[in-house]
Amino acid sequence: MFGRIIFALVPLLLIASGAGAQQQTVRVTGSVENFDGHVLTVKSEKLGEVKVGLTANATVFGVAEATLADIRPGAYIGVGAMPQPDGSQRAIQVTVLAESQRGLSEGHRPWDARPNSTMTNGTVDQTVASVSGQVVMVKYKDGEKKIVVPPDAIIRAYVAADKSELKPGAHIAIVRAIKKSDGTLETDRVNVGRGEVVPQ
Repeated sequence: MFGRIIFALVPLLLIASGAGAQQQTVRVTGSVENFDGHVLTVKSEKLGEVKVGLTANATVFGVAEATLADIRPGAYIGVGAMPQPDGSQRAIQVTVLAESQRGLSEGHRPWDARPNSTMTNGTVDQTVASVSGQVVMVKYKDGEKKIVVPPDAIIRAYVAADKSELKPGAHIAIVRAIKKSDGTLETDRVNVGRGEVVPQ
């Protein structure tokens, strides 16, 4: 009986370990060295030279400079911020997402950029100027957050792009490159900086 239990557990353990391997992800940032249409070679300060395969349906988004004027009612945004004593969030960076990204990671959760920082993705409900900066009410499916956008906040916008922008020298960021069982990396999305923007 004991032997049968051990035998029955083996496939489950293999499945579990396989699932864990599939979920392992790597953040890749750096500049493009080469792109052959399928494999992107990136020079990264943290990782050295990295090769990342793009899936057949991979999307490319340009990351451009934006302003407070782009944070308008109806826009879908992502806000990295620090909590304030009054319950509001003080923005470190605001990203205006492309319309095709509406609903992406919607909600409020911890952010790993700084200790105790947060990330809020949602739709701008209203904006009001204040002494400490622009105040933005962001609504998401489970609630809303009051965001203060100070003058020193970084504001960026995602715009639809294509693989032709993955040229040598272009700054790119891959938030979630999946590490496959054979050790290779693969992604279905690449962010590429426009102008002087270096995506993170």
